[in-house]
Amino acid sequence: MSDLTIRSVETRILDVPLIRPHKFATTTATAQAILLVSVTTESGVVGYGEGVTPGGPWWGGESAETMQVLVEKYLAPVAVGRRVDEIPAVLEAMEGVVARGRFAKAALEIAMFDAWARALDVPVRSLLGGAVRDSIECTWALGAMPLEEMVAEIDELMAADRHRTFKLKMGALEPAEDVARIAALAERLNGRAGLRVDINARWDRFTANVHLPALVEAGIELIEQPTPTEQVEVLAELNRSLPVQFMADESVQSPHDALEVARRDAAGVIAVKTTKLGGLTRGKETVAIARAAGIACHAATSLEGPIGTLASLHLACAEPGFNYGSELFGPLLLAETYVTTPIRYEEGRVHLPEGPGLGVQLDHDAVERFTRR
Repeated sequence: MSDLTIRSVETRILDVPLIRPHKFATTTATAQAILLVSVTTESGVVGYGEGVTPGGPWWGGESAETMQVLVEKYLAPVAVGRRVDEIPAVLEAMEGVVARGRFAKAALEIAMFDAWARALDVPVRSLLGGAVRDSIECTWALGAMPLEEMVAEIDELMAADRHRTFKLKMGALEPAEDVARIAALAERLNGRAGLRVDINARWDRFTANVHLPALVEAGIELIEQPTPTEQVEVLAELNRSLPVQFMADESVQSPHDALEVARRDAAGVIAVKTTKLGGLTRGKETVAIARAAGIACHAATSLEGPIGTLASLHLACAEPGFNYGSELFGPLLLAETYVTTPIRYEEGRVHLPEGPGLGVQLDHDAVERFTRR
């Protein structure tokens, strides 16, 4: 067997342009900053992971720049000299030197999984228990944009059968205007596509109680994180009072958070992001808690590139608890890719690749082109 000891950990920041501006509740992104982490074993096997937050530090408190410092100065030293198959021990060591920092930890942990699987010549999903599916439904998220632009984009994607469900960003406009925009879209589509909304924790309790009923009446099938992260009791109140599915995202940043959502009956769905949770190991733990409580799981995105997206896809296809689809569309929002074979999106689903590790190879020329100098 090859030597699985970690010889080195290296990082670089990629700045990858988007196909169009993507508007969140508080910011608009025109490019995605991605921390690319590589782990090299003593046998020369290289694995990759990505550290990504959607649109910068406004969402998760980390950025590509802060992640790079955490990995290089604090996390890499406790990983080098360990084996890539000693992930639980490395996670414990990382907890001892960095509190929280889950996005940075996820990048390094996923690179270890990739290197371990490549050394064994097996796909990452085999290390997660094996595949229960080879693809998963993929929802497309639209940034906050005018009605006609939303209709045109949805019509184009449905005609190509690339996506069949769509998520609309809210929270950037006045609530009444925002709700009217979404209701108008639902009326125009007339049930042709599934519609969901993400308010990114921007509304307070009063605003949610006033305006969410109109979204339910318009036919929105799921409402993601309308109220602030820490106010799980408010999310629980809404979940009990309105006949619609609620999804907890910002409120679930650890397995313990998932347990609290389950205890309070605060949501019917949990958004599982390998990034915000700290990697695949914590992702598996979160899904186990949700499944035990009868809560559905959705494979969510931080707008990762192909490496981070595939890590989440391997997890989603290895865990039966992911029974509410995914939104692993991140690579489709990038203007260019930096892997040699793009991820396949067809028939409203995203499909697992074949091959060892995460199943793709880096296009090193493209990586060099996007690397921040």
